[in-house]
Amino acid sequence: MTGPSLAGVLGRKAGTADGFARYSDALKQSGLVWDKRNLDAWLKNPAALVSGNAMTFPGIADARTRADLIAYLEAVSTGRVKVPDRGLPNLKESDAASRVTSIRFCDDAYRLTTADRKTHAFWEFNLRFKTDGSAAGPAAGQPVLIGTGMQGDRAAVVFARPEEISAFIQRRCP
Repeated sequence: MTGPSLAGVLGRKAGTADGFARYSDALKQSGLVWDKRNLDAWLKNPAALVSGNAMTFPGIADARTRADLIAYLEAVSTGRVKVPDRGLPNLKESDAASRVTSIRFCDDAYRLTTADRKTHAFWEFNLRFKTDGSAAGPAAGQPVLIGTGMQGDRAAVVFARPEEISAFIQRRCP
């Protein structure tokens, strides 16, 4: 579940956070403005507040938990609490161990070579291909390997554009 930053959400019209383009039409057209009452209703049951929205979050049943979350969002929105900076890394600044120079596919495995000349093998089901066209995404033609599994058995390769993916992968056995 991903979404926009909720810092500054109070008083903002639903579906309008800068830099987030994946709002459902239902939410964008709802006319809702986020106040404590609307946030509480949303956190309790998003589908009941805005029918047809794309939120997969089922809601929080406990009223105290919702009230605590709203109090935190209010503190962040008014500047009483600083939001932790946990933004995504700048993939243009990736080191040699993360920059992918080639990808080979054979049988049921992908073998990635990184700029530090090391080869990493992943079972095909454990490797994801993603894109990030933002300013912090990888440079064109320079995909980046990001580990996602706790034991190093899962990863994602992030490309700058979708059309790079097929062009970069070679079907070749050793």
